[in-house]
Amino acid sequence: MKIVIIGGVAGGMSAATRARRLAANAEIIVLEKSGHVSYANCGLPYYVGGVIEEEKDLLLQTPESLHARFRLDVRISSEVFAINRVKKTVSVRNLLTKEVSEIGYDKLILSPGASPVVPPIPGVERAMTLRTVEDVERIANRVNEKPANAVVIGGGFIGVEIAENLIHRGIKTALVEAMPQVLAPLDPEMASLVAKEMALQGVELHLADGVSTIDPTTVTLTSGAVLPADLVILAIGVRPDTSLAKAADIKVGTRGGIDVDDFNRTSDPDIYAVGDAAEKVDALDGEATLVPLANLANRHGRVAADHISGLITRPVKTIGTAIVKVFDLMIATTGWNEKRLSADGRAYMAIHTHPNSHAGYYPDAKQMALKLLFDPTTGEILGAQGVGIEGVDKRIDVIATAIRGGITAPELADLELAYA
Repeated sequence: MKIVIIGGVAGGMSAATRARRLAANAEIIVLEKSGHVSYANCGLPYYVGGVIEEEKDLLLQTPESLHARFRLDVRISSEVFAINRVKKTVSVRNLLTKEVSEIGYDKLILSPGASPVVPPIPGVERAMTLRTVEDVERIANRVNEKPANAVVIGGGFIGVEIAENLIHRGIKTALVEAMPQVLAPLDPEMASLVAKEMALQGVELHLADGVSTIDPTTVTLTSGAVLPADLVILAIGVRPDTSLAKAADIKVGTRGGIDVDDFNRTSDPDIYAVGDAAEKVDALDGEATLVPLANLANRHGRVAADHISGLITRPVKTIGTAIVKVFDLMIATTGWNEKRLSADGRAYMAIHTHPNSHAGYYPDAKQMALKLLFDPTTGEILGAQGVGIEGVDKRIDVIATAIRGGITAPELADLELAYA
């Protein structure tokens, strides 16, 4: 068996290492376009902020360590530019030597990830994106030059994280978000708690506003406001990288990601797709969705490797559980929010509670805000959001587990959990 994997990081490397554990004699080749095949992409903003001091702490594995431990043939700076499905080969260009070669496969796994969305704003070429180790090196080098001020465009997970870390470095930072709130997965009343914390920590928020132009030293907003900007970070989202799949006439789904079945097979039964490039199935409505999160990419990689090796796999739909840190706050979410339920015409009830992180009589208990959304007839849990300093992760993890296990909202009260 010869397995070729295009792209590393979470999905690709999970597939590669799982395949090796299941098939000791398989030939496994990983082709990675960048110079790093295994790194903690969730930690990239914290390297910019100096919270993670050494770049080596971001690098989980190297081609050498992966070969020594798993006998994987990992080739970095290797860009696959074509797939020949009839011949079952991929065309590869070595980005250092410019040499072009063809590699055959029995099974092919696509893990190209997602690319940052770069809108056609005048001057956008000055903006820097944060997706790879090379990206973070460029941003860190610019931050080390001590710019006086920065503008972050986009109030999603990466946007709020990079804004926090620029503040940590003493850079006056403004964040611009076209929506009237930060963190779109949250409902407005929960997002307002995050906005308040960011403002208290010195982030200048410009919500419900867009960017008109990016000039050499400033950013002009749609509202007409002009912000000083020695540094501009673009973090308005990502889109699945499907260029290879489209060129090979592999089916792309309704949400713009590669269409896959329960085993992560594409429309070609010998080609699989995993991670951010592949569509997922939403647990609440069964429709295709895009969820660019590392834990789902890891699971995708394992499912593909299991199926290639002939194991029985369990199809699991996604509920979109995610968590982010913003200064002193922890924000977590699972399932759908109220905005999405309303747009879909789903009946729901919302409950807000404000429990302490631990027993109130014990010192340093921290209050949090929790929101639970459920079906008023069946009690099915539809979603939850939490914002607080401590304990939010535990509550959302319990609720995410309840959703997965079919526990209803009233039954949450019957759970026997650790009391501390």
